[in-house]
Amino acid sequence: MLAASGFLQRSLVTPLADATAALGEWSLFAARTLSGVLRCSYRWRELLWVSVEVGVASVGVIAITGMFIGMVLAVQAYGQFHTIGMDTSLGAIIHMSLVRELGPVLAAVMLAGRVGSAMAAQMATMRVTEQLDALACLGVDPVKYLAAPRVLACLILLPLLTVLADLMGLVGSTLICLKVYNIDSYHYWRHTQDFVKDWDLLTGLAKGVVFGGVLSLIACHRGFNSRPGAEGVGRAATEAFVLSFVAILVLDFFLALFINTLHSLLWPPFNPHMA
Repeated sequence: MLAASGFLQRSLVTPLADATAALGEWSLFAARTLSGVLRCSYRWRELLWVSVEVGVASVGVIAITGMFIGMVLAVQAYGQFHTIGMDTSLGAIIHMSLVRELGPVLAAVMLAGRVGSAMAAQMATMRVTEQLDALACLGVDPVKYLAAPRVLACLILLPLLTVLADLMGLVGSTLICLKVYNIDSYHYWRHTQDFVKDWDLLTGLAKGVVFGGVLSLIACHRGFNSRPGAEGVGRAATEAFVLSFVAILVLDFFLALFINTLHSLLWPPFNPHMA
């Protein structure tokens, strides 16, 4: 009995200790990278090249994803709202969902799959071929030199890609609502204007900044700590996407709680009994 209890305790403590150690290692890596971002420890040509890969090359997939998500939301929501005579409220519901949640999350997930995996594979290949060691021998910090411009590019460009996803989702949902279901355009846009505020847009952009920084840091960290060989490169790319995807969903939950609490503190709901 005691042996079984000790084995169970070790089986629970060991993964927790490993996860804590991994989180601490990632935090130190993130601190070094952000230090390089603030001190500009990189070449501007490298930042420009990475920005093109992160931003321009991702425009197509982000635009298609955003448009079809908006169209799917319109198709799925119309049946429910039409039965209760609230067709014109579709614009407010769909656009609120896109701007606050779906836009930044989908843009981050697509970027993690298209760019994050590529970053991890590139860094892992440089580690396997000892290019990172060569930079260190030359007196260059490879973390600040290579990871910093990639993190900065994601921090800047993911909010812009989020805006693109929001706009394309708005276009797709509007086409379905106004052209297919013939919803009255005046009330459709009036409800959208009444419910979707600047705070919602800022919320989505703030999430884009957080998601961009986290997914790029995870991708670079997995690449810098990859295992040797071709298998290690593939595993690093896979781990980068999976961990980024999970981190985006977890962060989205906690950010939503924090933002809603902050909004209620700044603009408390009106209570007629307290007036």
